[in-house]
Amino acid sequence: MDSIIQENRFQASELSPAELQRYARHITIPDVGTEGQRRLKAAKVLCIGAGGLGSPVTMYLAAAGIGEIVIVDFDVVDFTNLQRQILHGTNDVDKLKIESARETLLEINPEVKVTTVKERFTSDNAKELAADCDLIIDGTDNFPTRYLSNDLAVLTGKPNVYGSIFRFEGQVSVFAPSLGGPCYRCLFPEPPEAGQVPSCAEGGVLGVLPGIVGSLQANEAIKLILGIGEPLIGRLIHFDALSFRFREIKLKRDSKCAVCGENPSITTLTDIEMTCSAPDPANLREIDVHELKARIEKDTPFVLLDVREPAEAEICCLPGATLIPLGELPDRLSELDSLQETIVHCKAGGRSAMALQILNEAGFSDACHVQGGINAWSVEIDSSVSLY
Repeated sequence: MDSIIQENRFQASELSPAELQRYARHITIPDVGTEGQRRLKAAKVLCIGAGGLGSPVTMYLAAAGIGEIVIVDFDVVDFTNLQRQILHGTNDVDKLKIESARETLLEINPEVKVTTVKERFTSDNAKELAADCDLIIDGTDNFPTRYLSNDLAVLTGKPNVYGSIFRFEGQVSVFAPSLGGPCYRCLFPEPPEAGQVPSCAEGGVLGVLPGIVGSLQANEAIKLILGIGEPLIGRLIHFDALSFRFREIKLKRDSKCAVCGENPSITTLTDIEMTCSAPDPANLREIDVHELKARIEKDTPFVLLDVREPAEAEICCLPGATLIPLGELPDRLSELDSLQETIVHCKAGGRSAMALQILNEAGFSDACHVQGGINAWSVEIDSSVSLY
């Protein structure tokens, strides 16, 4: 296949003596050579996210000599990130991820230009951010951004290097209708309902997994830039770290796809947060952690229901809480008294809201959930309860 780099940018790219030495192991590969290294230098890549996947992606692209890496992220480094987000170190906790990322990447390779954008990636800024980039790399773990990056890639005619991780499993593909392949919506036309798929924060992820998947994403980006090999266009690779098995799944373009099909209904970028169905907060009674503290200090009995996973409860828990994971709740309602006051909590309030909806529909007339969950309790009430 041909390189995705525009010829005029390639012609303007020259290697300095220091770069010739730095990239010597690339240049001695016949399929790369000085021409390929100049294409890498001419490339501009948009990486959405500086977390688990964004770490290995940007580090290897920087080491490879990509001319400019644009990183979009608005978050700060949290202590729980350090188990997998190798762009950041202990001293970077509470620092903006883009700042930490920039320092790390320039330490790896000061020849690379690192452009950082402290913004949430939305339909308002997506086209501008991608305007003169050659490809898009999705390093996020949420569906709204995943669908937005896909639609952006389709509408701008750029390849989208996709990766996802969960617990012990990962996926990698290149969605590029402009190069004859399908897009992400061909595979998953609509996002799942809110809460249907747990996030990495809720379900966990093996720390080394994003390193494997992110490295594969970086590999695909380099192949596209060089115009060599067989990119994962029309193919999705599934990796199971526990069995150490790679499985290839053939993908086909959907002629009825809403964004890349023959008669697309999606022709402009929109944010999809509101398309996911979530419990209506107007129908849910919630209390904050200060009200929960006051309720605990009263003598009258109530049920404090924890709907997190058992492994989360091992990290921290509130005294006297009854643990029933959200996924098991519909089948274990008989363990609860619908006439007794029930206060539900989870990690941050999302799962407890869904649990409360289940309780309400089952006839629990005196039930509410805790806004902010046990993390809010840790921050506002008792710092000895671990924040994770």
